[in-house]
Amino acid sequence: MDLITLEKVELRATADLHCHLRQDAMMHLVTPYIEKGGCDTALVMPNLQPPITQISQVVAYHEALSQIAPGVKFLMTLYLHPTVTPDVIAAAAQSKIIYGVKLYPAGVTTNSHDGVLDIEQYYPVFEAMQAHDLVLNLHGETPDAEVLKAEAAFVPTLHKLHAAFPRLRIVLEHVSTANGVEAVRQCGPTVAATITAHHLFMTTENAEQDVHCFCKPIAKTLEDRIALLRAAVDGSGRFFFGSDSAPHPVQSKEQTNTAAGCFTQGWVTVLVVDALRQAVEMGWISNHDIAQKTLEGFLSTYGREFYKIADPSDSSKRRIRLEKSDEIIPKSIVSSDGKIEVVPYRRGERVMSLSWIDKP
Repeated sequence: MDLITLEKVELRATADLHCHLRQDAMMHLVTPYIEKGGCDTALVMPNLQPPITQISQVVAYHEALSQIAPGVKFLMTLYLHPTVTPDVIAAAAQSKIIYGVKLYPAGVTTNSHDGVLDIEQYYPVFEAMQAHDLVLNLHGETPDAEVLKAEAAFVPTLHKLHAAFPRLRIVLEHVSTANGVEAVRQCGPTVAATITAHHLFMTTENAEQDVHCFCKPIAKTLEDRIALLRAAVDGSGRFFFGSDSAPHPVQSKEQTNTAAGCFTQGWVTVLVVDALRQAVEMGWISNHDIAQKTLEGFLSTYGREFYKIADPSDSSKRRIRLEKSDEIIPKSIVSSDGKIEVVPYRRGERVMSLSWIDKP
C-alpha cells in the first residue's frame, strides 16, 4: 500500500480498545465522536469519579453509553480495587459486557488515587480472572519513578505477573517506549499491547511545547516513537490500536497543573494512517511494511481476536472509507449549552475525510 500517493482506501471499521468517555455532560459531548472516528467497538476505561468498581455501576454506564451511540459495541471494564473480589470477577464474567479489569498504580494518572499500592494483594483476583478468561489491563508505569523511565521501571512487574499467571490475558496499555515493546515481545502470546495515535506522532518535545500534547504516559524519544511505528506494522498481532483518547475541559489543560490526556476520538483512524504516512516519508518504515491486511490488523482485527469478540462489520457489512480531502481538525468542540469546550489533538491540521459505507 503506497501511503504517500494514497487518495482513497476502504477498511474494516476500527476497534478502539482503550478510550475514556468520562461521565455526565462530557460523556454526552465526546461519545458520538467514536463513530466519527471510524470505530464501531470501544473498550471503555473505568476511572470515573467515583471509579467503576461494582457490576451495577458497569451496567448503568453501559446503558448510558449505548443510548448515546447505539451503533457502537461497548466493552466495559472494572477498576481494580479492594471491593473487586474473586466472586465479583466470576459475576463479571457472566455479565457479557465486562471484558477486562484495569490496574492503575495509585497516583499514576487521572483519577488513579484509588489505585493499587500492593499488586500481590490482588493475586487471588488475577487467579480468578485467569480462570474466567477476563483481560488484565495494565497502566504500565511506576508512580515513584522518573517520568521518562516510569514505563521501563514497570517492565519487571509485567514479567512477574505473566510468569505467575501465564494463561491470564494481559494488555500493556498505551505502550510508549522501545523497552515496553521489547518487553511484550519477550512474553508469551497471552500478553499484548495497545498503541495510541498520538504516540505514533510525538516525542517529549511536543508535550513541552503544547499543553494539548501532554499525556500520560508522556511521549518519549524519537527512538521510542520509531519503535512504536514499527510495532504497529509488524504483523505479529501482539500490538493493536487503543486511542487512550482522554478529553478534558480546556481550562484543565491550560491551567498550571495541566491535566494529562490527548483528545483524538473523532479522528483516530485518519490520524493513524497519517502517522504511518509520515513514517514512510521519513524512511522509518516502508510501503512494503503496510499491506492492507496489516493496516486493518492493527486498527481492527488483531484486537478483536485478542478480546475474542466477533467483528460487527463482518455481519453488518459496514465499512469505512478514507479519502484525501481538505478536512481540518477543528480548534475545539463545544457542548450544546456552551459550558464544556475540548481541544482536539492536532487541531487545525488537515486530514483525510472518513465516511461509513454499506457493502451490498
